[in-house]
Amino acid sequence: MLSLINKKTILYILIAFTFSFAVRLVWVEQFSSTEQFKFNDQFMINTNDGYYYAEGARDIVLGISENTNDLSPFESATSILTAWIANILPISFESILFYMPAFFASLLVIPIILIGKRLNNIEVGFIAALISSITWSYYNRTMVGYYDTDMLNIVFPTLLLWSLIWAIDTKEDKYLLFTALDIIAYRWWYPQSYALEFAFFALIVLYLAYLCLQNRKSLEKFYTNLSISYIIQLLTLMMIAMVQIDILLRLMLIFGYFMLFRQTRWHKHLYIMFIMTCILFLSTGGFTPILEKLQSYLFTDIVSASSDGLKLKFFTVIQTIREAGQIPFETFANRISGHTITFIFSVIGYIWLIWNHRVMLLALPMVGLGFLALSGGLRFTIYAVPILALGLGYIIYTVSKFLSSQLINKVAQKVSYYVLLVLFTSGALYPNIVHVIEYKVPTVFTKNEVIVLDQLKNIAQRGDYVVSWWDYGYPIRYYSDVKTLSDGGKHSGSVNFPTSFMMISSQSESAKMARLDVEYTEKHFRIIKEDENKSKEEKRKIFSNVEEMTKGYGYSDTNDFLYSLNTDIQLPKKTRDIYLYLPNRMMNILPTISLFSNIDLMTGIKGKQPFFYQSSNFKEQGNIINLGNGISILKNKGEIHIGNQKLKINNFAVTQYLNNGKLRKNIQTIDTNSPISVIYMKNYNKFLVLDKKMYNSTYIQLFVFENYDKKLFEPVILTPLSKVYKLKI
Repeated sequence: MLSLINKKTILYILIAFTFSFAVRLVWVEQFSSTEQFKFNDQFMINTNDGYYYAEGARDIVLGISENTNDLSPFESATSILTAWIANILPISFESILFYMPAFFASLLVIPIILIGKRLNNIEVGFIAALISSITWSYYNRTMVGYYDTDMLNIVFPTLLLWSLIWAIDTKEDKYLLFTALDIIAYRWWYPQSYALEFAFFALIVLYLAYLCLQNRKSLEKFYTNLSISYIIQLLTLMMIAMVQIDILLRLMLIFGYFMLFRQTRWHKHLYIMFIMTCILFLSTGGFTPILEKLQSYLFTDIVSASSDGLKLKFFTVIQTIREAGQIPFETFANRISGHTITFIFSVIGYIWLIWNHRVMLLALPMVGLGFLALSGGLRFTIYAVPILALGLGYIIYTVSKFLSSQLINKVAQKVSYYVLLVLFTSGALYPNIVHVIEYKVPTVFTKNEVIVLDQLKNIAQRGDYVVSWWDYGYPIRYYSDVKTLSDGGKHSGSVNFPTSFMMISSQSESAKMARLDVEYTEKHFRIIKEDENKSKEEKRKIFSNVEEMTKGYGYSDTNDFLYSLNTDIQLPKKTRDIYLYLPNRMMNILPTISLFSNIDLMTGIKGKQPFFYQSSNFKEQGNIINLGNGISILKNKGEIHIGNQKLKINNFAVTQYLNNGKLRKNIQTIDTNSPISVIYMKNYNKFLVLDKKMYNSTYIQLFVFENYDKKLFEPVILTPLSKVYKLKI
């Protein structure tokens, strides 16, 4: 029979889990009638990266296990788990993708409540579970549709914290095994977890040092000291779980060591096993991976250069990613605790919690990683959420108990205690629930956009390439089942340069670069495959595609090579078809896209930024059209005013879709010497103000005007939202 305490624990877990999941259904209710968020009558996901794992899961379900350089992640944990669920549950694949985050993220309440139980106050854990499960940062990255590794990225380290707390407090053998298995599961799910695992490990090492100092007079036989012996066993199993070897081998070693640890006669050999494990740990990489992932978010140089070869200098993508930038304190506080006031109480509560329960010092790695968000970007805030929620729960409990104890009547004390708990908890939940209601994030693509990609799947072959900006790489691969040059995991400056060049340059240059970039990408795959069994010294060095192109055409200066694209150069033999995917949404980031190719790769010096301005919020007053931001058009004079500068308009173009779906263009040339043109896209109710480079760019000519060079491109799908062209060379 379950004890009363265990029944209470299970009840709290069920209530908190149900609450967490139910709150996430608010989005479903809000958009239940929004058909543009559905495809095949199923909600689509709302995170780009999710399509990466969705592609892998889809391929597993379809039985595709051969990697033909399409980078499908059919070996990733997220894809494997999704495919397994899809094979056993009688619901649609799309629904599984959509609801998985809400279900698995809600599991966070379990370790939080169990931590509260270990602190001898399960109410603290329950309050913390309610708050953390829907706090801004955690909700944003685990809401319905946010299909990504984040659905378990905080659950696993919180489980690890729970296991370590119980291990240190109880010294029970089972927590040795729980800790090691959690580390293995966490690494399997999220390979970048190494740094956080190591931080926990380092704290246990410090605790061991503290124990040794306390017992320094009897260290001759430290293995007879139960506390020291247990901590050494714990560290040994943690190291085995962390070593960079095959997961099955790690599991075998863990269970083998665990069985030995359960036999007291082996304890005299603990130091030998510990030293052997240290040697294994160091020899397999040890400290190497700890900072690699963090550095990618803290690196702030504008350009990156290769260390050898031509030493080309590319614009770094990190400068354009919002989640990797510094954030205001208010945003930081809101994302961790829902409000600045609750954040302050959370910090005070956590400090108070440490004062009364020293074991909570073990949570410092998660708190520290969360606070890294102040300089490293908002994505890190999620790590501090469950810990500071425990702090907030603790202060709510303590204050409620103190205030209620001031009453004389025992019944009144008990009633007031629970009333205060409910009131304070509701106050902490309120700003988070308001955020949930207001956070109406859309799906990645709309239904009409996905229809285009679905049509393309029936036109293109699986080995063909679709060229677009990296933001759309994963969805393109998922819906069209094709290859891409860049995506959410492959978008370095060297990768983005060719794509940026294609979008901003002339059609002739764009077409040649597209063929070159695709064929050189495939060439690199072949070299890697051929060099698989060669020694490190024998493997061929592969530079960026642009550098390989430069040297392949006999140039030592990349600028000379890029200039040669204006001439009739001989292109590589065509091995597959290439399609350009040009969505309307790309127009919003066109200036950002231009940054990646608007740079001298030899020197790293940025070029003059092309002028591009769009306005949908304009006012027409007689002969003047005010576009905002100090820009206005004088219709009767054919002039445009940009700040204090007055210029004649070069081309004034109007585009409009007719009832038959055809695009009509009306272009009036006013002054060919002017650097500025204006386009009015009537159906979009949008004005574009742009210089000659942008006006003549491949994106503007093909998307806005459908003005394509028939020798280079042919239209495949043309809709107001997305346009697809096939390369003919």
